[in-house]
Amino acid sequence: MSEFAPICIYLVISLLVSLIPLGVPFPFSSNTSTYPEKLSAYECGFDPFGDARSRFDIRFYLVSILFIILDPEVTFFFPWAVPLNKIDPFGSWSMMAFLLILTIGFLYEWKRGASDRE
Repeated sequence: MSEFAPICIYLVISLLVSLIPLGVPFPFSSNTSTYPEKLSAYECGFDPFGDARSRFDIRFYLVSILFIILDPEVTFFFPWAVPLNKIDPFGSWSMMAFLLILTIGFLYEWKRGASDRE
């Protein structure tokens, strides 16, 4: 058990370091200053009108999904671009294949009109 003592101490300290900042604000907070104007919704200085839970067009979700799919390309480009003068032909051609796949996906998206706004 003595060989696990540093791990247990580390776990206890890490729990304290993470839980203490969560609990510190509660003794200093007060709920006595809550009044209806403070609890009401605020919409650009105007009283809210309409339902805040309106439905979004499916294109918003499609654009976000396309962003999530195409955004990791940066993580693939960076390690390739930093040592660009030291990459062998296999590395260059594999990145060209990756770019070709991305280009085909972009052209397919463009042809289907996924990013068109109406």
